[in-house]
Amino acid sequence: MISTVNEAVAPGAERDFAPARVDVEERAGGTLLLRSPQPLRAYARCLGEHLERWAHEAPERLFLAQRSADGAWRKLTYAQALREVRAIAGALLARGLGPQRPLTILSENSIGHALLALAAMHVGIPVAPVSPAYSLMSRDFGRLRAAIALLRPGLVYVEDPRRFMPALRAIDWQGAEWVSTVQTGEAGFTPLEQLASASEDGAVERAFRALRPDSIAKILLTSGSTGEPKGVINTQRMLCANQQQLLQIWPLLSREPPILCDWLPWNHTFGGNHNFNLVLANGGSLYIDEGKPVPGLIDRTIANLREISPTICFNVPRGFDMLVPALEGDDALRAAFFRRLKVLFYAAAALPQNLWDRLDALSRKEPGRGVHMVSAWGSTETAPLATAVHYPIDRPGIIGLPVPGCTLKLVPSAGKQELRVHGPNVTPGYWRREDLTRSAFDDEGFYRMGDAGRLNDPQRPEQGIVFDGRIAEDFKLSTGTWVHVGQLRVQAIAALDPIAQDVVVAGHDREAVALLVFLGSGCGRLAPEASAEELAGHPAVHAHVRKALAHMAQAGGGSSTFATRALLMSTPPDIDAGEITDKGYVNQRAVLARRAALLEELYTHEPSARVVVLGK
Repeated sequence: MISTVNEAVAPGAERDFAPARVDVEERAGGTLLLRSPQPLRAYARCLGEHLERWAHEAPERLFLAQRSADGAWRKLTYAQALREVRAIAGALLARGLGPQRPLTILSENSIGHALLALAAMHVGIPVAPVSPAYSLMSRDFGRLRAAIALLRPGLVYVEDPRRFMPALRAIDWQGAEWVSTVQTGEAGFTPLEQLASASEDGAVERAFRALRPDSIAKILLTSGSTGEPKGVINTQRMLCANQQQLLQIWPLLSREPPILCDWLPWNHTFGGNHNFNLVLANGGSLYIDEGKPVPGLIDRTIANLREISPTICFNVPRGFDMLVPALEGDDALRAAFFRRLKVLFYAAAALPQNLWDRLDALSRKEPGRGVHMVSAWGSTETAPLATAVHYPIDRPGIIGLPVPGCTLKLVPSAGKQELRVHGPNVTPGYWRREDLTRSAFDDEGFYRMGDAGRLNDPQRPEQGIVFDGRIAEDFKLSTGTWVHVGQLRVQAIAALDPIAQDVVVAGHDREAVALLVFLGSGCGRLAPEASAEELAGHPAVHAHVRKALAHMAQAGGGSSTFATRALLMSTPPDIDAGEITDKGYVNQRAVLARRAALLEELYTHEPSARVVVLGK
């Protein structure tokens, strides 16, 4: 067993973060076990204990805020939240909901969504938030139909029935009650305020006291980035242990209640577990951002950030990509954004180096600001935190070290090291799918993540782990050379900056690597006069792509490290076909399967006008 510590600590980091320490156990065959030497301390029995605590210790502190129709913030304190949660919990129990009759939520983030979810978890009723995209962006409602057939809910919540009626009418709900906040005159909806006005009785307290760490808190559907969605069981133990793990490596959370202005969806583990529970566990305040990193909606996020100065900013790379230009062009916005900010956190996808550098430069423009740029790694099955950065890093791609109480196993696989996880934050399995549960764990009980990672410096393991893509996405060229998709994708996005929203790496059993490129809003900088349809064939865009391909080829390495062709696509990835998740992760396999005809166009001897060829 080797124990190491990173002694290089930036000013202020020793107060905000725990030291970077890791124990390393080497096994025969190249397998490594990595653990934090810091033992996991005691954690809450259930999430409801956090709500009870802060309603007692800081009853008038702001917990949740959301814009009303008139633009004003509707605010809810911890004391108000607990009162409403207890009343709604009693109404849910009276309706016979329980471990086999869960609550399903179809709507976006909102105070109503939060109160219902907290009420259900307070008394042992699993809550299953479903991506709103399955109802609002889908044409055939196939994923929604499959989700409801799996979940079999006893009650379904929609914020505004007018938006969800096509989906509601297309599904067999098997008698589930519909609850809404907005009353439109549609028959069959119970007002949420009716549940919130129910009189509380002893049943709520008895159910709350009966909760155990292994009680099911949530059923989260996987994003579909690796196949058909599955219902991941999230227990109270997972969620509470994960917040304790985070608190021990980020001591800054105990010194100042976190303030978030956050859009990340609660149907996903990043927004709904990591961020929401971080606020709840540490007595913080969450301003629900109705914006998103898409044209039009990003303006709402910017408007909110003019008013709300967060202490931590969580986002996906696309979110930062759309926020950075606004920060660069508006000194007042930048000052407001960085006023209290201590941590910039990205996850869910790769962050290009140029975007990292621009964020770093922006933070340095505000005198005296000590902003830490960090990331982490995990999945729906790990609640989600398995590793986290809690020490200074100077570039993206590093996912940190195992959090306390969590063991990481690195197993040699197909030229990489597969990451496997064991700890109290790991799921016991999948909802009503024992077959999937059995295959998800190895013979030592480690969850098989399917991701790959490697030590940033094998001689100094305390420097952390570098994310190395997904094992299932990698492929071989016809020469037998492995192409590591995750690494190449990051390099391609960086080289193509600013025109690529995302790329898909192709070349299985071909002689050379090629790219399918989803064009992003940055194309407008190169061809401001062109329409969206014209960009894929515009000479300025093609010249930029040709230069990027040449830059990748000149960087050195073999044929597996650069692309010789790129096909530019003006049509976005399709959520119905599983090409993209609601948080923006592009499913490489799904795109390649659905757009097989484009592969033939990409590799044909006489390429079309949409194809850019290296050297031509």
